Amino acid sequence: MKNADFLTGITTSGTPHLGNYVGAIRPAVETSKNKDLVSYYFLADYHSLIKNHDPGLRKQSALEISAAWIALGLDYDNCVFYRQSDIPEIPELTWILTCMTAKGLMNRAHAYKASVAENEKQGDKDPDKGITMGLFSYPILMAADILMFNAAKVPVGKDQVQHLEMTRDIAARFNHLYQKLFVLPQVVVDETTAVLSGLDGRKMSKSYNNYIPLFDTQKRLRKLIMKIQTNSLGPDEPKDPNTCTLFSIYKAFASESETREMAERYRRGIAWGTMKQELFEYINDILEEPRKQYEELMKNPSDIDGILQKGAMKAREFSVPFLDKIRTAVGIHSLG
Repeated sequence: MKNADFLTGITTSGTPHLGNYVGAIRPAVETSKNKDLVSYYFLADYHSLIKNHDPGLRKQSALEISAAWIALGLDYDNCVFYRQSDIPEIPELTWILTCMTAKGLMNRAHAYKASVAENEKQGDKDPDKGITMGLFSYPILMAADILMFNAAKVPVGKDQVQHLEMTRDIAARFNHLYQKLFVLPQVVVDETTAVLSGLDGRKMSKSYNNYIPLFDTQKRLRKLIMKIQTNSLGPDEPKDPNTCTLFSIYKAFASESETREMAERYRRGIAWGTMKQELFEYINDILEEPRKQYEELMKNPSDIDGILQKGAMKAREFSVPFLDKIRTAVGIHSLG
């Protein structure tokens, strides 16, 4: 295997939703089909240990996410699709990187600082109350995910840019202290990728419980779309498409010409009930066939496991010999 041209992962902490599809799955599926690129996609199940302490949920989430990616067209024969926990070289590299990462660098991580700030806001005497070492050192595991395969480019959301910068810092320090083995990954932030709003207008997220699952039943999909909050403007009153959750979701799925036409209908006046029904029909048409494949995959988890195991074998063709180079560089190797 060659160095990764692209690498991205999704944490196994819940059910995949429309926001995951638009932000991560859809672009990954397109890249996976490019024969000229070596793309790595993984289930970040070790990362999920930080917040999710339910073993059953972790397993179910891994199953649902895998089935969703495959049903939506991921070319797992052309790319490398695997479970993070199936690559034992990743946690070993994590420890090697941990031993040379400055604590001060981790002190500056946004997630850690936010947790400390919340404790202080609550008046806790211990600013680190409830903060695990998993949360604190999360960026190092993320760095190991990326550096294990010398990924050239890593697509991330804006909230993950700091972690990529930390990965570059850690890689540069290793290259300076030991041997120049790591590529410094480039951060790829797609400004055109939509961040979908959820049922209440906030960012669609499992944390807010305002998300629309990708592969709910047709009936449930319609029910959730009908629950999306709107304002009190009447059916014939002009409406601003740029401030409407319904329109933002429609725009993320529709073509440019369809989006322009819908925006004009907003300015002329469109009933919220009409818009919700049309949005449901549009999304349901896109998901109808993948939903059938998803349901079939969910009935046959051993098929999914087989795909992931093949992906892990491909990944380890790179990680096993590369970790051997890393171990040699730090002085852990045969004494003969």
